[in-house]
Amino acid sequence: MGLISVVIPLYNKGNHIKATLESVLNQTFQDFEIIVVNDGSTDKSESEVLKLDSPKIKYFKTENQGVSQARNFGIEKAQGTLLAFLDADDYWYPHHLEDLYFLYQQYPEAGFFATNYEFYYSENRIEYPKFLDISSEFKHGIVKDFFKSSYLYRLTWTSAVAIPKTVIQEIGGFDPNITLGAGEDIDYWIRVALKHKVAFHNRISARYRMDGENRISHSNTLRRKFAKLDQFQQEEQTNYWLKKYLDLYRAEFALKFKLAGDKEQFLFYKKALTPSNISLKTRLLLSLPTPLLRGLYRLKKVLENKGIFVSAYH
Repeated sequence: MGLISVVIPLYNKGNHIKATLESVLNQTFQDFEIIVVNDGSTDKSESEVLKLDSPKIKYFKTENQGVSQARNFGIEKAQGTLLAFLDADDYWYPHHLEDLYFLYQQYPEAGFFATNYEFYYSENRIEYPKFLDISSEFKHGIVKDFFKSSYLYRLTWTSAVAIPKTVIQEIGGFDPNITLGAGEDIDYWIRVALKHKVAFHNRISARYRMDGENRISHSNTLRRKFAKLDQFQQEEQTNYWLKKYLDLYRAEFALKFKLAGDKEQFLFYKKALTPSNISLKTRLLLSLPTPLLRGLYRLKKVLENKGIFVSAYH
């Protein structure tokens, strides 16, 4: 048992899991346990985990039920006071748990702790998020408005957060009805942030690997069950930035369903959003005929292959 339980859901990440686990084992803060939940992998994931002979690693194997169920299983097995999450192909810098523990000690009034992170595409392309109301001079502290700060980029990313187990017991687990990376984390962070203060450390301590060959977010849209986001209707009526935050994701999901040819789901998300809460560019894309939208999407991919990156949302 350690003060911090690190929960890692694992599904077919055999090429990355060893390096991910080593990044945890090499932390400067060492009072932790690692809960690896193999969610029915069919590749070499298990053998890669078992190569690491560490008493800190607790390995469990389940039938494939999805990332939410795997995280919930890991939460049940965790014995730590504070739970940190890590995806099986991401990476922590050595000071990550040290920074989270610092926040936990320094800001006991918070129920949610997060650190800054980076997007890793390749050695030639590493991007850094920008958060509203959080300047480069901000070192650490309680965030004024979680949803405002998360509007451009998510302030809380799954592999760079920690939550006290008491808060998780209060909020409940991840929603298993949301599958294949279709917003189960967004749903959960909203549920926590609506009830608890968020403490943030602005030092980058985690790496989000965008080059993973089998990230679940690359899955076919029609195979995924997306977060409906309608359970927050009451709160968003009186919370301006929550409404804008939700509408940003409604627009994203609507565009995905339009590209996939699912008119019913496209309209479900489009009708729920307030147009003024999203950019003119996004409104234009939502109004385009599907064939033209698909053509622009293909062009976007061509530009990305040439090192030119554009966003549909900002």
